[in-house]
Amino acid sequence: MIKRSENAILRIGVPKGSLQESTVNLFERAGYKLRISDRSYFPTIDDPQLEAIMFRAQEMSRYVEDGVIDVGITGRDWIIENGSDVHEVCELTYSKATSQPARWVLAVPEESSVRTPEELAGGIISTELVNTTRRYFAERGIEVKKVEFSWGATEVKARLVDAIVDITETGSSLKANNLRVIDTILTSTTRLIANHEAMKDPRKRQKIEDLALLLRGAIAAREKVGLKMNVPRSKLPDILALLPAEKSPTVNTLADENWVALEVVVEEKVERDLVPELHRAGATGIFSYPLNKVIP
Repeated sequence: MIKRSENAILRIGVPKGSLQESTVNLFERAGYKLRISDRSYFPTIDDPQLEAIMFRAQEMSRYVEDGVIDVGITGRDWIIENGSDVHEVCELTYSKATSQPARWVLAVPEESSVRTPEELAGGIISTELVNTTRRYFAERGIEVKKVEFSWGATEVKARLVDAIVDITETGSSLKANNLRVIDTILTSTTRLIANHEAMKDPRKRQKIEDLALLLRGAIAAREKVGLKMNVPRSKLPDILALLPAEKSPTVNTLADENWVALEVVVEEKVERDLVPELHRAGATGIFSYPLNKVIP
């Protein structure tokens, strides 16, 4: 049992394992310096109101539900798998490799004759997501012989049992192991979750909501850039017409009243086409810069 701090601070669970590096990066962009030591489960964070503790994502929701920690980051899949009664503060669309939702898929070797889940009746399924997999087959009335827990390297076991249920983001690992997906049993994204009692505490609730705002802002900024430029006032209508319709730029008058300074946030993917068009339309001194947070 982790000893609770006597001072009134918010205890936050940081996921150890596949989400660890991307979580540290997310906190940094949100304005927090989170430092993790290889030999400690207690990262340091430069906010005296926060105390960080590391747990595996698989067990995070249980510790949040029990009040061992006030708030934590984990996948929707493990909340469902553990049947945890927690408050879902917000969705955080980031993961180990991409921003795509992770999928738990039912897969068999390419050479297998199995094409549908029903053909697995009487078979053995290997997975880390045991409870969810059992519910999947039960809800479809498919009686499998056993759903056994896999201690990792689940792809390898696909040739030792009848099928596996494993997590994938890009599908590259499945392809590398010559596995074929026959169904998706669960789609999951990362969530910020909180203990119900912590959410009843006004001070803790505000801190949790502030944290959520900054983390979501960091995620929103991930694929955006800021653009600044000088524009002849006579060319301003032409420049504004080039900008994405949903964007409302900031326009400031310069010392020379015939010129204005314009600043706008745009999607990074449109910047490379937009900048040459802005230059041709009369904008000068154009520069772009990365964003840490975008708060709507």
